[in-house]
Amino acid sequence: MFRKPKYYNIAHLLKDYPDAFYYMAFGERSNGKTYSALDYALDRYFLHGEQFAYIRRFGEDVKRKNLHTLFDAHVENNRISALSNGTWSLVNYTIGKFVAYRYEEDSTKPEYDVQPMGFAFDLNSMEHHKSVSYPKVTTIIFDEFLSRRGYLANEFVLFMNTISTIVRDRSNVKIFMIGNTVNKYCPYFTEMGLTHIKEQKPGTIDVYTYAETGLQVVVEYCDPMSKKGGKKSDIYFAFDNPQLKMITGGAWEIAIYPHLNIRYRPKDVVQNFFVQFEDALLHGEIVVTDKEYFMFVHPKTTMIKDIENDIVYTHVPSEKWNYRTGLFNQSDRLSMVIKTLVSENRVFYSDNETGEVLRNYLMWAVSYNSVKGG
Repeated sequence: MFRKPKYYNIAHLLKDYPDAFYYMAFGERSNGKTYSALDYALDRYFLHGEQFAYIRRFGEDVKRKNLHTLFDAHVENNRISALSNGTWSLVNYTIGKFVAYRYEEDSTKPEYDVQPMGFAFDLNSMEHHKSVSYPKVTTIIFDEFLSRRGYLANEFVLFMNTISTIVRDRSNVKIFMIGNTVNKYCPYFTEMGLTHIKEQKPGTIDVYTYAETGLQVVVEYCDPMSKKGGKKSDIYFAFDNPQLKMITGGAWEIAIYPHLNIRYRPKDVVQNFFVQFEDALLHGEIVVTDKEYFMFVHPKTTMIKDIENDIVYTHVPSEKWNYRTGLFNQSDRLSMVIKTLVSENRVFYSDNETGEVLRNYLMWAVSYNSVKGG
């Protein structure tokens, strides 16, 4: 018989690590991560008068059509009424603000709270909010911080600027970063120095500290709900596709990439190049035979031999002539060939993990090119 699943509750992180500033929780979809963080925000507002900031990546994400149902589960579970001692029962969202409201008996006209519970922002347009003050905001929730569609150019700095706008000169703000395991290649992991996160196991918590600063980041890879009986909806995703394990078990989502099913000789490789992205190094080979023309990509497990001449595509600026920051703003012959092979789907990989690395590098290169005006 199906057991009622025990949904995730972020309260244990706050209890066990009360001095942390950042709480990062990621895992399978629909396990209660966002609900729990929002419940904490409601608690802070109704019991302490403190407001929250809800952050997403794009402007489309914070439009009313996408956020007006954000608190529906809390309404259904009577959390609004319980926390406000019956004063309020519903939540309205409009013009970037969440406001509690109610209907009096025998009345069709709603009565609204005098101030917002919280505000919604998108990273892409935070420049417009720099002059506004949010002194009552003590909870920041960055929802879906992990992305499979790609990240904004220089996104970590945009996020830090957003934090700065809200926090100002205070130190009483808790920041929650909530995500699904859709992509293990994330700029936040590198920028925040989360060096062990890709090897972290489900059901574990890592704590990162930063010298003598007092900064503490708590990272939890949420235990899969399958250990607690699973969700009723898991039956819909029981197909033999490894990507679906992210939905039902919290495994990192990795796509299936084309593998090479033919052999070629070393003399068939007309050009070698390398891709350096975050902590990964890939070796690319342009292969031409009488019948084939393709690119094969595999991990580079040793050091680059000719560091003065081998072409390296990277996301880190370099003064070396053979290091190229980005691919899509390059116009040399090799870069044009690579772009053509990518666009024609003539790229093969030694394994799916390699495909994930190159995919994330290409997404970064596209965003970098757009910033450069390409």
